[in-house]
Amino acid sequence: MSNKEKGVKKEKVNWFLQLITLGDRFSWRDFYDRLKKGIVDFSIVFFGVLLSFGVEQKGMRDDERDDGIENLYKLRDEIEEMIQYTDIYADELKWVSEIFRKQFYRWEKDSDSAFIDWYEEPEDENGGFYFTPMANYNQRNPFDPPRTTFEAIKLDGTFRLLPDIVGRRMTDAYEGQDVRYLIENTGKNGIEERYVNQFIDRVATKWVYDLPPFDLNEIEFWIKHRKYIQADKFLRYNLFKRVEMWDYDVRLQVDKYKEFLEGSYRMLDSVIEAREREYKIIYWVINPQT
Repeated sequence: MSNKEKGVKKEKVNWFLQLITLGDRFSWRDFYDRLKKGIVDFSIVFFGVLLSFGVEQKGMRDDERDDGIENLYKLRDEIEEMIQYTDIYADELKWVSEIFRKQFYRWEKDSDSAFIDWYEEPEDENGGFYFTPMANYNQRNPFDPPRTTFEAIKLDGTFRLLPDIVGRRMTDAYEGQDVRYLIENTGKNGIEERYVNQFIDRVATKWVYDLPPFDLNEIEFWIKHRKYIQADKFLRYNLFKRVEMWDYDVRLQVDKYKEFLEGSYRMLDSVIEAREREYKIIYWVINPQT
């Protein structure tokens, strides 16, 4: 019998074997050969798809890790900006508190210049100019360091690249008690705003009724009505409390917060250095130091 005649006629096998029979004769050998080939073909396709999916997922995780490390650089840069901001804020606060402390001690001085001060300016043709500190008493400088990077990455998984203690440290740098104290007490509805509003209310509800029309920005006003202002004990006490707040609360808190930021910067920098030493072997990230 020839090869074409091997096997059983298709009509003599059951309906299932008829479905999978090619040609007009059924052969078990041919059936098993085709079954093995099908299994091999399926396995190749299946594992190819599985491997492709795994590589794709690994690539996505690698991309997320690279993005996270890039965010750590941005976070470190922002903390450095916060340190610089806090430095400048501390210097400005010191300058302002010294001016108004000097004004407090001059308040009862028997001189028409009791509310006049001199600001040295080497570049000015006169070497400086006279000004009235109390004319600017309604100005405030809320503590508001940069924080956009932290707000952008705190929920995107970047902190998973940080040890728990470092992650908590970063959160405290942006949302901890020290910075909240500064923002709340120098910002809107804070203690300092209360002192400023008391000054504004004093001028609006008493001075405007006791004195002829005036402009606080004119030096002549502070000279002409010097004795009236000196007699305002409420305002002098307000000035005392505000200077006291600057010297014993805000300045100390600013210095403490700056130290905390500097420590946070060093800690984050050490984590970034550790990430830079890592290298990848297929699925594993290896740090040679560990």
